[in-house]
Amino acid sequence: MSQVCIMINTIVYGGIYRVMRKVELRMNEQEKYEVIKELVDKKGNKKRAALKLRLSVRQINRLIKVYKEKGKSGFLHQNRNRKPVNSLPQELTDYIVKLYRDVYQGFNFKHFRDMLEDRENIVVSYSFIYKLMMKNNITSPKIQRATKKKIRKSINLSNEILETDVTDNMVPLEDAHPRKERKKYFGEQIQMDASIHNWFSNEKYALHLAIDNCTGMIVGGCFQKQETLRGYYIVFKQILKNYGIPYSFFTDNRSIFNLHKDVYKHDHKDVLTQFGYACKSLGVSIETSSVSQAKGMIERANGTFQSRLINELRLYNINDVEKANVYLTNKFIPDFNKRFAINCKSVESVFEDSPSDEKINYTLAVLSARKFDNGSSIKYLNEYYRVFDKDGFLKCFKPKTECLVIEAFDGQMLVSVDEQIYSLDKLEIHEKHSEDFDYEPTIKVDKKIYIPPMTHPWRTDNFLKHKKRAHQEHIFT
Repeated sequence: MSQVCIMINTIVYGGIYRVMRKVELRMNEQEKYEVIKELVDKKGNKKRAALKLRLSVRQINRLIKVYKEKGKSGFLHQNRNRKPVNSLPQELTDYIVKLYRDVYQGFNFKHFRDMLEDRENIVVSYSFIYKLMMKNNITSPKIQRATKKKIRKSINLSNEILETDVTDNMVPLEDAHPRKERKKYFGEQIQMDASIHNWFSNEKYALHLAIDNCTGMIVGGCFQKQETLRGYYIVFKQILKNYGIPYSFFTDNRSIFNLHKDVYKHDHKDVLTQFGYACKSLGVSIETSSVSQAKGMIERANGTFQSRLINELRLYNINDVEKANVYLTNKFIPDFNKRFAINCKSVESVFEDSPSDEKINYTLAVLSARKFDNGSSIKYLNEYYRVFDKDGFLKCFKPKTECLVIEAFDGQMLVSVDEQIYSLDKLEIHEKHSEDFDYEPTIKVDKKIYIPPMTHPWRTDNFLKHKKRAHQEHIFT
């Protein structure tokens, strides 16, 4: 006869043989069983048993009946080993794992859950995704060191013993970065920064971002080849057009915002003071800090963008800066604000009314002080320019006459001389048309040159004072 490995008890009740398998109870079930068994065997006090189990006498009577009819097995929970009715089919869980490995490889689990809901119409919880991925030995790219150690220890790949140093836990205030409350009003503080990364190609690009400290909304963003004044001007224009004039900016100590040295070898380096001068013209204050934790909101947003945006750009086969900027402003930022930010309509705003398009164009300009040479021309970025009035007539000035070259946001070139605005035209090396040898008739079109009025902060004295003050007040640390 073959031996049976399972423990079997044979009990005779009135000539009837009953076969009972070994019953294993959990801790709370075992406690109920022992109390009821002792109550029945010793005919004890029901009220005492009710107090001990924190039940009513009616429930004690019900348990006594269960014990007499089913014995120890009656105390097993009825849902033991029963599959939950809301559990997903095995085919669907396998399909989710296959999707992650084949399509969404590199997405963090929270982002993967969002993409399942948005693109695959599969709605599951984050905890389900996390448990399912870990069960299939798939770790998140955002996994922490402590979790890695636990995984290595659980599979016996590492037997490292963590030693705890007994040290003083107090941190000096100047070395600590305590949490701060958010600003109260929408537009009270805009944090700005750029993140240089391989966003959509093997080449690195700089993602310029601006986030509101009160609501956590991304209020502007664009890709540029490098972290430049132009990139921050584009973000500034988005803020002005969509929301208005903010109260203040909070940035790092980049030379775009904060001048480091008081001497530059080349005059075109004057652009380093431009952003501050544009903010001053619109009444926006700037605060800078060399501590990244001081502007933790924009730093955290950069991390989220690196985790999410790179994968989405790869998913949609976007590999050039123009398409990336379109996707960023039209799709990703609105979805980000909808998912993570507070609705700006639910808080009070301190944004001032948006300026006109003309004012934005001529305020977000690059200003550079220059002097006329002996040929009544101005040299700017290795090119020579001549001065014309609005009627198209050439204007000449004495050598060494001071002026202010204005490169508007749209690229229009202007110059301020003696509190008057003129247009600049680049001087070509050779003539485009020869009157002696080009016999084809050329039709001259009277082209009116639009020159804005002198209502913008283009006075040379004001700019030079601002530049001098910037050189004196800011010290590189």
